Amino acid sequence: MFTKILIANRGEIACRVIATAKKMGIATVAVYSDADREARHVKLADEAVHIGAAPSRESYLLADKIIAAAKQTGAQAIHPGYGFLSENEAFAKRCEDEGIAFIGPKAHSIAAMGDKIASKKLANEAKVNTIPGYNDAIAGPEQAVEIAKGIGYPVMIKASAGGGGKGLRVAYNDKEAFEGFTSCQNEARNSFGDDRIFIEKFVQEPRHIEIQVLGDSHGNVIYLNERECSIQRRHQKVIEEAPSPFISDATRKAMGEQAVQLAKAVKYQSAGTVEFVVGKDQDFYFLEMNTRLQVEHPVTECITGLDLVELMIRVAAGEKLPLTQADVKRDGWAIECRINAEDPFRNFLPSTGRLVRFQPPEETMFQGDTDKKLGVRVDTGVYEGGEIPMYYDSMIAKLIVHGTDRNHAIAKMRAALNGFVIRGISSNIPFQAALLAHPKFVTGEFNTGFIAEHYGKGFHAEDVPHEDPLFLVALAAFMNRRYRARASGISGQLAGHEVKVGEQFVVVVMGAEGQNEHHAVSVTDFQDKSGSSVVAVGGRSYQISSAATLGQIRVQGQCNGVGFTAQVERGAGKNPLALRIVHNGTQIDAVVLSPLGARLHQLMPFKAPPDLSKFLLSPMPGLLVDVAVQPGQKVQAGEKLAVIEAMKMENILFAAQDGVVGKVMAGKGESLAVDQVILEFA
Repeated sequence: MFTKILIANRGEIACRVIATAKKMGIATVAVYSDADREARHVKLADEAVHIGAAPSRESYLLADKIIAAAKQTGAQAIHPGYGFLSENEAFAKRCEDEGIAFIGPKAHSIAAMGDKIASKKLANEAKVNTIPGYNDAIAGPEQAVEIAKGIGYPVMIKASAGGGGKGLRVAYNDKEAFEGFTSCQNEARNSFGDDRIFIEKFVQEPRHIEIQVLGDSHGNVIYLNERECSIQRRHQKVIEEAPSPFISDATRKAMGEQAVQLAKAVKYQSAGTVEFVVGKDQDFYFLEMNTRLQVEHPVTECITGLDLVELMIRVAAGEKLPLTQADVKRDGWAIECRINAEDPFRNFLPSTGRLVRFQPPEETMFQGDTDKKLGVRVDTGVYEGGEIPMYYDSMIAKLIVHGTDRNHAIAKMRAALNGFVIRGISSNIPFQAALLAHPKFVTGEFNTGFIAEHYGKGFHAEDVPHEDPLFLVALAAFMNRRYRARASGISGQLAGHEVKVGEQFVVVVMGAEGQNEHHAVSVTDFQDKSGSSVVAVGGRSYQISSAATLGQIRVQGQCNGVGFTAQVERGAGKNPLALRIVHNGTQIDAVVLSPLGARLHQLMPFKAPPDLSKFLLSPMPGLLVDVAVQPGQKVQAGEKLAVIEAMKMENILFAAQDGVVGKVMAGKGESLAVDQVILEFA
């Protein structure tokens, strides 16, 4: 067994590998860029080596520097994680040539599966179901149209070297096939340096289901059940679960056996994933093979009780798999939510910056610990006070739960999301809460078009309706009562002017443009000193109890005998006196007043927000890579004004209306804050 391994990655996956290595008694080496000097994976590793500047092409993608770091530290093996060099056959081969074990498949397996056209031919030979299509490179858009007509619309046009949603279009007619081919080819050439395009049948109501496989150097290959990955936004997975709520045992077995056939055909060693598209009648077709550890591997670990990272390390060290297909378990239900640094209310624009507060829900399962079951696990590479840099992907953490069945797992995930405190940057937690509560998700009736269908016009606060909005009002009144009770006990108050706790209040829920809601409430304490109060509001009664201390954001307690987790924060909104209440993805800002105070509050004039239509504001923190206009220039609605880069994505800002550019306030190469003025119109 190895005594020291280097992790050629960053963030949560680097921390994940370190956790298992420590459990196995193996020393670890981290590598880091300028941006990651204070990163969590650097702090967790036994040693750390600086490998370059912040952009990944100048650090994490430099094979020479990573190999040199391994030699310098005496690391006998390299774990590539996912992304970066994990599926780079040249890097895997280089490791072998340098006498360093690559904790992943052999270079020939990566090569065979890395090319989408070649992998489909190989899958056909291995008798794996493949989608009807044309799997040779296509000469031009005219030929693409003829092929598409032959296959039958709709068709999917894909770049051979594509990935991450780039180089992919769906065409429903000749015109879309012609234009889609050209767009895909340009995108593929720019993104991957490879403009080969192929076309295949587009499966109706498709689900994205993948099979986890595991092979060793002794010819043994097994499959570890499936993962359902159909909840995707722009081809990026958002929620994953295991098992799938859709497929039957017979389909699972057939898919698993075909995945093993494919893995054996390329002499696969290590953990890998065979991805399938599954139609509404459970007809399934091979998509591609990911020759690495997947982001969503924890859900498989939960239901099988296996540590996939440990098994990868053992296989790389030449050991046989310690189990057979008959030993593979399927225990309970696991769900993973990707918690990303993005603002769902601003069309999911990246959100970078410092994590002022980062308090994940309490963990009861841990990375690499296969004994703890039916709990909550958080895989992350960040910490409170740390920074989310603009140079890498947007993932803050992966939140994983394991339940007895699917409904139990959904309930655990909703509670865990309620308790996940992130401040300083925006996150997609409200969006995840909305997805988990959606009736179609709860019943398992979804496909890869689910988000596009239900949130095609963006995501808005009203997309997360609370099942009991008066509970939020009652919780605001309850917490205010606790604040007042504490204030009333402070010594030294002026006689006759002491703080009175009171029982009658009005909760004013702040609305847009001064359209506030007023709720008369009464709060009565129990006399048994239990910390419980009865809150009466809107003809309903809520008995709430909580031991939450004042000032903490996460509040846990019981309401009418049922447990809850919520977030309560004073002064988080525009009104410093308001309480911000967040529960199940819904957020309200509420001011709790005396009845007289509420009457006076209604007389206060509404202050309209300033008109900012004359300014182009940065919608996110990022790097201003281009300003496409100059002072005095006339622009038309839809014309490009500027380009901002954040988290490996370019975001183009367009003119909302016709106008004339007055002043340009920010220059190319400048780091922008959210809402910073880029230019002003005359």
